[in-house]
Amino acid sequence: MTIEQFNFAGKKAIVRVDFNVPLDEKGIVTDDTRIRGALPTLKKVLADGGALIMMSHMGKPKGKVKPELSLSQIVKNVSAVLGVDVKFAKDCGNADAEAKALKPGEALLLENLRYYPEEEGKPVGVEKGTPEYDEAKKEMKGRQKDFAKKLASYADCYVMDAFGTAHRKHASTAVIADYFDTDNKMLGFLMEKEVKAVDAVLNNIQRPFTAIMGGSKVSTKIGIIENLLSKVDNLVLCGGMTYTFAKAMGGEIGKSICENDKLDIALDIIKKAKENNVNLVLGSDSIIADDFSNDANQKVCASNAIPEGWEGMDAGPETRKAFAEAIKGSKTILWNGPAGVFEFDNFTGGSKAIAEAVAAATKEGAFSLIGGGDSVACVNKFGLADQVSYISTGGGALLEAIEGKVLPGVAAIKGE
Repeated sequence: MTIEQFNFAGKKAIVRVDFNVPLDEKGIVTDDTRIRGALPTLKKVLADGGALIMMSHMGKPKGKVKPELSLSQIVKNVSAVLGVDVKFAKDCGNADAEAKALKPGEALLLENLRYYPEEEGKPVGVEKGTPEYDEAKKEMKGRQKDFAKKLASYADCYVMDAFGTAHRKHASTAVIADYFDTDNKMLGFLMEKEVKAVDAVLNNIQRPFTAIMGGSKVSTKIGIIENLLSKVDNLVLCGGMTYTFAKAMGGEIGKSICENDKLDIALDIIKKAKENNVNLVLGSDSIIADDFSNDANQKVCASNAIPEGWEGMDAGPETRKAFAEAIKGSKTILWNGPAGVFEFDNFTGGSKAIAEAVAAATKEGAFSLIGGGDSVACVNKFGLADQVSYISTGGGALLEAIEGKVLPGVAAIKGE
């Protein structure tokens, strides 16, 4: 059943959304892209005359109640974009009364799902790899089913619209689907779009294909980088991982971020890029700072000759040119992760250079897919969101889909 064909009139719909939006220290939403992304689905439920129950996680409370990760902080944002006064259930695992009282055209947001360890289904407080852990895991799987069943009991139908968590087999993203028959569970509009966009990149690659991978760590991107090496023509690696590569090649990186246990992996990636004739672009120069703050003293320096007490904070001018050169003329572009500490305004230059080059290539006919919270925030910050082909709301899910993995959140609906 597709959401387009479904009529929500007189029904209660529980929708898994991804409202894991960035908040500042005062609990104010700094980027509401994810909330707006869910609107077509949420509005369809209400317009049909259905009652809407929204559920999401926020951050990583790991099964504990952490007030700074409460979804109560975003009720006003959701109300504003949805155009109805959204009610709030303080306990997602005990929201029977609130769900029951909900009338057609009304909306309810449940508290953070991850306040319950059952959502992720991981045992808490037991050492991994021990017999106790295996026992606890088995017991937790049972509790996860009960939790998913409870969430399902609030509604008549289920909509999975959280692409950002579709790669996780959690209670609210996959297990819950078992409690609805095929005619009463479906992907939301956002999920349908995301699945199509990934398909466009992977099954219809127009060349040259350029992937830009940023962010602080190599470790979180190894699988995807290795997978891309057999698909892309150009691979731009930027952000904090620059310094793991620089050190692996014998460079001095001062106090820059570095994964010392991943140096051999970095060298292996360089070797594989050569074997696959991939043009691997690494930052040759950096903007370095003497402190991790926006107002730190800064200067330009070779990425492999950073003095003691200084750290790499952004891509330098030569590197920015090299990035732009690699992106220019591309026909398919994938960008995940910024090129510097873009949350500090003084260190956004590298990310901005990438964003502008991607926008220019898109104008020339490239299909550009931007994914991952930080890259999306970058594109929004520079006002270039309408100049790229597609913005994905899911970082990890997008990467796993591109790695060719089956996403549990999609499989649960399609019964794969």
